[in-house]
Amino acid sequence: MNQVANEEGRVSWRDYYELCKPNVVLLMLLTSVIGMFMSVPGMVPWKVLILGNLGIALCAASAAAVNHLVDRRIDLEMARTHNRPIAQGRLSTLQAATFAAILGGLGMAILLIEINALTAWLTLASLLGYAVVYTLYLKRATPQNIVIGGIAGAAPPLLGWTAVTNEVHGHALLLVLIIFVWTPPHFWALAIHRRDDYAKVDIPMLPVTHGIGYTKLHTLLYTILLFVVTLLPFATGLSGSLYLLGAVCLGAGFIYWAIVLLRGKDPKAPMATFKYSIIYLMALFVVMLLDHYMLPATIIYEVPGYE
Repeated sequence: MNQVANEEGRVSWRDYYELCKPNVVLLMLLTSVIGMFMSVPGMVPWKVLILGNLGIALCAASAAAVNHLVDRRIDLEMARTHNRPIAQGRLSTLQAATFAAILGGLGMAILLIEINALTAWLTLASLLGYAVVYTLYLKRATPQNIVIGGIAGAAPPLLGWTAVTNEVHGHALLLVLIIFVWTPPHFWALAIHRRDDYAKVDIPMLPVTHGIGYTKLHTLLYTILLFVVTLLPFATGLSGSLYLLGAVCLGAGFIYWAIVLLRGKDPKAPMATFKYSIIYLMALFVVMLLDHYMLPATIIYEVPGYE
């Protein structure tokens, strides 16, 4: 269908949709929404919930489109990405750049006008961190690319929090820390599975530069660190016993898969670990939200507009 449309000079909306990396953006939005609800003892105002997440989503989609644009040549050589719309020529670089600029500009306008400047500038910093610092430089410069660059992808719960409160709170930074530590074991599992692809295009992912065994060990070490970090919301009083139970059970599952990955007896372990890591993060934040509304009203939030 796309080929026919392209032959006639038309572009399918699906190509633009794919530029946005919708699955990644949806996961980011989940953490953003939960960041909003975690910031208040009651309900989030509808305007903030809808427009705040719309602005964040548009900026995230803009960064994703820039990633497609910058990586178009290596995408064509990698099995996982070779069919992307720019790599295959279904979209031109000008079309993609214009689309990214429109999305980013619209997202920033919504955040600046309808939400607050703090959230807008933090979102812009996150966009530039992923689209420019990570994609243009870190990804090709160091095997620690995903560790350093992970801070940009960890920002959504902070953005959700500031959209409601207009302040950077320690608890919001704790949510950022969870995603920041989660990112390396999540991505390294995929990188192990796709090691040959990264080696072919000379991208210095950890399995390429230091070997699969080294990467598996560090995946386990980061997973253990993640287990410890996810206990901090309970330790600081942000979350209660339901969250603690969920964090322990989900974390134990992640450690189990990291150990299976390290042992190397299951050829499907890298992708199984990668898929579990996505379920893990979604479930952890959902349990955190459920726990939040079961807690007694003992935590004091200083939120403008709430007495």
